[in-house]
Parts: sequence; C-alpha cells; structure tokens
Amino acid sequence: MTKDNKDLFYLEELSDYEVASDYSDVRGWNVIDADKRTIGTVTNLLVSKKEERVVYLDVEVDTTLLQVGYETFQTPASEGVHGFINKDGDDHLIIPVGMVKLDEDQKQVLTNRINYNTFTSAKRFHKGADIGREYELSLFRHLIGDKAIENKDLDDFYNRKEFENVLRRKR
Repeated sequence: MTKDNKDLFYLEELSDYEVASDYSDVRGWNVIDADKRTIGTVTNLLVSKKEERVVYLDVEVDTTLLQVGYETFQTPASEGVHGFINKDGDDHLIIPVGMVKLDEDQKQVLTNRINYNTFTSAKRFHKGADIGREYELSLFRHLIGDKAIENKDLDDFYNRKEFENVLRRKR
C-alpha cells in the first residue's frame, strides 16, 4: 500500500485531528464481549481520512485470548496442510465502531454482537501496522459472519450500520 492510496490512519498519526469534546475518548477502556469476557483494551482509534471520522477501534487483545487464538489455523490448502493465521507479536485487532456500545460509567466498550470465540479466531496484526483493505474486508466478513461481501461493495463501505459512530456522548 502506498501513502497515496492509504485511507486509514491512527488518530495519533494525524496532528490536525482530535476527539471532539462531545465524544468519548475510549482509549484505555476495556473491551467486553457478548459473553462478558474481557477481550482487551482500546489503544487507538482508526480514522478514515476520506470519511473524516473514526471507523475502527484498535484493540490490544488480552493475553488469554492470544494464548487461545495462536492455535487458530487457516483453512487447509490441501489435506493435512495448515498455516497459522497469527504470529508472535500479532496482538491487535480492529472493531468497527458501530459494533460496540459504551458503558461510560464503567469506562467499558461492550461488543454485544461479537463473542469470545469470534475474537480468538480473528486474524490479528502488529501494533501500528498499516491496515489495508484486504485485512479490513477479511476481518469485517469474519466479525459479521457474512462472507458474501465483495470488493465491489466497498464504495459505500463506511455507510453501513456497523460504522455508525457510537462515540457521541448521550445528553
């Protein structure tokens, strides 16, 4: 991916962007799955420069999830041949911002639509890695359980309900 076609940036990379005063800054908050298990901690926010808004939460996954998830195998290329999805140091994943709810009192991000098993089998990445469309689409398909989403569906990708911004504080 070249810098010219890069769309996703970590908030800390963008000196002219910040979390607006009427939005919750969820960095440092724990992420809790549908089964009430701690998945990890939000370490950063990913901004689409084209959309000019946060579209993903960058989550450093909990070590217990890493221990389980490391054993995850890709679909075999041929009988008896498997490849690891995740490697040492792959301890981050992204969650579409519209797939969470906030518990501002407890400072927690709740993922009522995603459970522990879905997280453990997800492909992860190294902290700070550039997020490309291939990874983004692959993980999105995995999280929502819809393998039918095609590259041609990406023009209005961030207009899906899974990207509705839930970070605005309730009044």
